[in-house]
Amino acid sequence: MLLEFSCSNHKSIRDEVLFSTLAGSDSTFEDRTYEVAGIKVLKAAVIYGANGSGKSNFIDAISFVKNLVIMSITHQPGQGIRQLPHKLDGFNRVSSYRIQFVTKGIRYVFGFSLQNMLVTEEYLYYFPKNKQTRIFERSGENITPGSKFRGKFSTSMDVLKPNRLFLSCAANFSSVQEIADAYAFFNNELVIYVPGHQDNWMNYSLYQMNNNPKVKAAVIAFLSELGTGIKGIQVSIDQKKLESSELPPFLSDEFKAILLQNNVDAITAKVQYETFETDLIQEESTGIKKLFALLCPLIDIIVNGKVLVCDELESSLHESLVYGLVRLFIYTDAAKFAQLIFTTHETGLLNLDLFRRDQIWFTELKKRERSTDLYSLAEIKNVRKEENFGKGYIAGKYGAIPMLNLDFANIVSQM
Repeated sequence: MLLEFSCSNHKSIRDEVLFSTLAGSDSTFEDRTYEVAGIKVLKAAVIYGANGSGKSNFIDAISFVKNLVIMSITHQPGQGIRQLPHKLDGFNRVSSYRIQFVTKGIRYVFGFSLQNMLVTEEYLYYFPKNKQTRIFERSGENITPGSKFRGKFSTSMDVLKPNRLFLSCAANFSSVQEIADAYAFFNNELVIYVPGHQDNWMNYSLYQMNNNPKVKAAVIAFLSELGTGIKGIQVSIDQKKLESSELPPFLSDEFKAILLQNNVDAITAKVQYETFETDLIQEESTGIKKLFALLCPLIDIIVNGKVLVCDELESSLHESLVYGLVRLFIYTDAAKFAQLIFTTHETGLLNLDLFRRDQIWFTELKKRERSTDLYSLAEIKNVRKEENFGKGYIAGKYGAIPMLNLDFANIVSQM
């Protein structure tokens, strides 16, 4: 589970912002929290804010950390780390990232700093028996292991470069279990969803529904609960030969010849309603296709206790479907604790008794320096538990929305 994430000098985020899923003093919906190591953790959190206020940039920062942990081992000498700092500061100012998480029941803290596209600082701690213990600290290319880990990182140090995270190196070139567990959190347990960037999610879902009758039954049950009218789906996966006309024209003749020799999967999916059926890919709406693409990964996340971080959950979905998906995540009982963290513009969710004050977050752009601020509703004074949060947000009581009282008629008349 994700406990905290902070960063600075990343895109529109200039000064440090801190996001937390640690439960505050609010006693609402106690049954939706989870206690680990004496800490109460929230199951879901939602982030609101105006267009351009930095919601997506915050999600991008989490995604950046995940990808750098997994991929920086592949960076070649002389290759800088591709990160976008704030426009007013640039690469000369330090960019810092820190994440606190739990995996296999143990709390970890991992962080690093970048300057001029290279790593300047890095650290990994864990908390066996609730006591902070150093796994390693890094300054430049110098590594200081914790006392338990001395002599276990020699091969990892040999492959360390200024453009590689040591966690990435040690996960690939050491046998330290704590390193493997921390790396596995980023690789397997932290799932990032950004609309338009998960084309493989649909294929994953179709393969799952074709191969696993229980998953297929669960998907249909969820779609029925969401009121889609869908009664079933028939997935067929066959092998076929590619035709030369199906290949892009810019490929070389040699590469085309190789591709034409191999079989590929031909997938068809028929969505079944009460009196007719449709072709999922060719005839269904973008929203229904997104639902089919989301549900199998969502079931996997819930069952296996992963963290889903989603940008613009409502994209291509009706508000009632968004509510249904969030409610599904919150209310589904599972053996493991899963989390949902998402951005949205759908203010109707604030009026449906889904969230506590410490689960509702806002991004706001400081206009003078064009910098993102991030804060929770729990930090705002005089907000009552029974308050209509959606109404208060639209009215501008909590900030984080564009000006709604512009005199458009006057503006147009002057054009």
